[in-house]
Amino acid sequence: MTIEYPVWIMRRSPILLSISLLLSFHQTVTAQTDTSSLKSLYDRVLDFNRSKADSILYYANYIEEHARESGFEKGAVLSLRLKGIYWEFREEYDSAIQYYYRTLEQARKLNTNEYEPAALGDLAMAYNNIKQPEMARDFFKEALRVSRSRKEAMSVFVQSTNLGSVYSRLGYPDSALLFLEEAEDISKKYNLEIDKHFLYNNMGNAWFYKKEWDKALRFFKINYETNLLNNEKELLWYDCLNIGDVFIGKKNFDSARKYIDQSFDLAKQLGSKQKEADVYSLYAKFYSNKGNYKDAFLAFEEWHKLDTSLVNQRTLQTVARLQENYNLKQAIQNNRLLELEVDKQKLGKRNIFLMSLGIGALAVFALTGLIFIRRKNNLQIRQNELIQKQNNKLAQLNAEKNSLISVVSHDLNAPFTSIKMWSNILLSDATNLSEEQKNALYRIQSSADNGELLIKNILYIEKEEIKQHALSLEELDLNSCLEDIVDMHRVKAQQKEISFHFSPAAGKVLLMSDRQMLSRICDNLLSNAVKFTPRGKNVWVSLIDDKDTIQIRLEDEGVGIAQEDIPYLFAKYKKISSTPTEGEYSTGLGLSIVKRLVEELNGTVVCKSELGKGSVFTVTLKK
Repeated sequence: MTIEYPVWIMRRSPILLSISLLLSFHQTVTAQTDTSSLKSLYDRVLDFNRSKADSILYYANYIEEHARESGFEKGAVLSLRLKGIYWEFREEYDSAIQYYYRTLEQARKLNTNEYEPAALGDLAMAYNNIKQPEMARDFFKEALRVSRSRKEAMSVFVQSTNLGSVYSRLGYPDSALLFLEEAEDISKKYNLEIDKHFLYNNMGNAWFYKKEWDKALRFFKINYETNLLNNEKELLWYDCLNIGDVFIGKKNFDSARKYIDQSFDLAKQLGSKQKEADVYSLYAKFYSNKGNYKDAFLAFEEWHKLDTSLVNQRTLQTVARLQENYNLKQAIQNNRLLELEVDKQKLGKRNIFLMSLGIGALAVFALTGLIFIRRKNNLQIRQNELIQKQNNKLAQLNAEKNSLISVVSHDLNAPFTSIKMWSNILLSDATNLSEEQKNALYRIQSSADNGELLIKNILYIEKEEIKQHALSLEELDLNSCLEDIVDMHRVKAQQKEISFHFSPAAGKVLLMSDRQMLSRICDNLLSNAVKFTPRGKNVWVSLIDDKDTIQIRLEDEGVGIAQEDIPYLFAKYKKISSTPTEGEYSTGLGLSIVKRLVEELNGTVVCKSELGKGSVFTVTLKK
């Protein structure tokens, strides 16, 4: 349970770091005085912190306006990026990601890759902050590729370090170390003057995941000694917690207790309840590894109490922010209704004036028309009021539903976390347990994992029904994208001795689509293929490029599906008669999610299968 340093955001990337360097790279450009001042202003704004978010937005608009007046074509990139940072500081990540995509698009229109690494890195950081490490990994990889092509040592160091962090989070320490060691080699080769705390923390984490305790300890100790010397209390808290965890792994409990106690004192000094909660979590692990289960339980209770309090506090803050946004939208809507009413009244007065100019013979008709118009207006006002009341009621019910989903997400996961922790505690000292008792504990762990998966899928289905996911379209290289997804599932397939075969399409296949949705579609189909295919068999994944469509075809040598089950294959919560080959858990939601996501992408999914002879799933998407 090592702790990562706060996500490293190097806003001043090497391509944007120095105005003098930029000017020297572009001597052929006739740079006006205001152009240089705009670049200088942009660089200064990049150093602003979260407390100056409003100033960032002000200067973003300022740069946009003056760049347009002076014909500075790169000004759009600078302005869009600052607006993305503004929304990221406000934790409005949907808006931030939209601006970062626009920044990337504008940077590519310049026909240079000068600004691409910064835009790609911003997107990666934003997806990392919303707990989507797969998306963060893909953008960091692309940023690293561009940085390498530009031979920018500092940028290669930054992207490699961040990639290592993401791969550790995804559970691939070997891949993480490849990138982290590359970053370390770059820093030594070019004598980069840069803070390496984040790099060493990530290297320590990667070796920790591999249970190479001494190697992990060496990197954590480097950071500890530096931060102790500089009295960097917040970073020192991370170091103490990580060193304590390493000593738990080494069974050196006296040293572990020393550093955990030190991290708790630092959390108190920093006044951070979240940090206190993290320390209690490590105390629980410490006591359980020592066999002191009573103190482990008490520490776990303290962690749960603090964690629940923090979640409730964040929920209240979120509700307050949503209420503020709702009140603002309500005021705007009321103003619009008032303007419409004024316009209607003006129209009515004009009609009255025109009718008064008519002949007296039509006076009665005019008066009747006026009464009719007024009654119609009154009826329309009452209808608008009724509609508004209904909308308010629906909004209230929708908010209650969303709140219920949030509560379910947190409160139902806590029991499963507790079950898994106590089973781990019992398994950590299993010398006195029989094989039957060990197998029972393994079944408890498996059931807890399955319960978490079921909750996750149910929440996903419900959130999709309330349209919480917005399409994030980008141009994808499908051959590369599918290859990455297949590689992610090879380890699980190898555990069952199942062979994966991937056949890319001829040439490069580009498609405007949503990477997250496409990955989830393929993940569900591949996961099912592994579950329902017997040991030692094969799975084939192929990409077919037709004239107007592309097809993703997945074929297995599995148990197959009965013909009477196929019409209900994609129904929500419907389980078919076919069962996984080795008793794997299946929620019955995976194919329902696949169908929903494929339809969101304006595509189709079909299945052909024969009992005992395997299945073929084909996803067809329009270009």
